[in-house]
Amino acid sequence: MVDGGKLALQLLRIVTGFVLSLIAAGGFLAWGLFRPEGFEQDPAAFAAAVGTALVWASILGATAFIPAGVAIVVAEALRLKGIIFHLAAGGLIAFGLWTFGSATAEPAVRPGSTVVVAAGFIAGFVYWLIAGRSAGNWRVPAEQPTDAPS
Repeated sequence: MVDGGKLALQLLRIVTGFVLSLIAAGGFLAWGLFRPEGFEQDPAAFAAAVGTALVWASILGATAFIPAGVAIVVAEALRLKGIIFHLAAGGLIAFGLWTFGSATAEPAVRPGSTVVVAAGFIAGFVYWLIAGRSAGNWRVPAEQPTDAPS
């Protein structure tokens, strides 16, 4: 059985969580390109960091949409609410996209893999905070008939 109101709320959480997790991961990746100490003296550097984070978020969203969608469907169908699943899914998606995106067939781990996996963990954590903790709550368990006489 499905509770329609809870399902609509969960769909809103899923979309919001996905978008904010992309922004968080993009912000993490962009933060490394800029020196945060100089933001007080140079507001243009802060604006560039924010703009870069939003560009990274859109790139990440385009590349991670299908694998993240599969992970979200699995979490919702199996009611996987644990933080470990969401952190692992974020890290695996990030590492998979980073590894399969290589132009060369290198047997070793590519440089920068730890940063990419950390960004995936951050994305998984942000998603878990917003939508992952309530995965599958929209499903109402069927009532068990009682055989005992009243």
